[in-house]
Amino acid sequence: MSNSMSSINTPVLWINKYLQEKIPELSGLPNFPFFPSTPSTINDLTEYFNNTTTGAAAAWDRLVKMRRSAFPHIKNEQVMYYFYAQGSNPIETMVNIQESVLRLLDRGDESAKEINAWARNRQIRLDGNTLLDNRFYFHNFKIYQLEETRDIIDFGTARTYGGNKIIIDYEYHQDTTILDQLSPPEPKSPTKTII
Repeated sequence: MSNSMSSINTPVLWINKYLQEKIPELSGLPNFPFFPSTPSTINDLTEYFNNTTTGAAAAWDRLVKMRRSAFPHIKNEQVMYYFYAQGSNPIETMVNIQESVLRLLDRGDESAKEINAWARNRQIRLDGNTLLDNRFYFHNFKIYQLEETRDIIDFGTARTYGGNKIIIDYEYHQDTTILDQLSPPEPKSPTKTII
C-alpha cells in the first residue's frame, strides 16, 4: 500500500536515504545507519556502536527556517548531521564521509536535480505494508561544515570515535504536481525501486 500522505514522509527522509545509498558508492565505506538526534551521551554512543557492525553512523536533526519570501510554497530548511566513526582510523573515515557529502550536495541546483531524478523512481518502505512516494521537489542545496573534526574518547571502554558536524541547507517545493511538470534527467521507470 502506498501512503505518500504520511507525516513521516518528509524531505529529510529522502535526503537520508539518498545519502545512505550514495556515500558508500563514492567512499567505498560500508552502509551505515542514519537516525534522529541521539545518542546524546558518550555512554549512549558506546552502546550504539556495540550493537552495530559498520563502524560509522549518522545522527540528524531537522531545523525549519523562517520563510523570507511571500511565496509560501518553497520551503527552506536545514538538517544538521553528526557523523561518527570508530575503528583503526576514524578521522580518515570522517574525511571520506565529509568529502562524499560535499560532492553529492554542495552543487546548488545541480545537486537538487540529481536527488529529484533519483527519488522519482523510488519508494521508501516504512513497514511491511506501507510504501512512501516522493512528494518533494528540491530546488537548491548548500553545505556548511562546523569547525569541528575531533576524536571523542570514551575512557571507560578505551575506544576512539571520530566526529564531524555538517549542516545541509536546502529549498524544496512540496506540491506533488510540480514533480510531473518538471522533467528530470532520469526518465520515469514503469516500476519503482523499493528501498
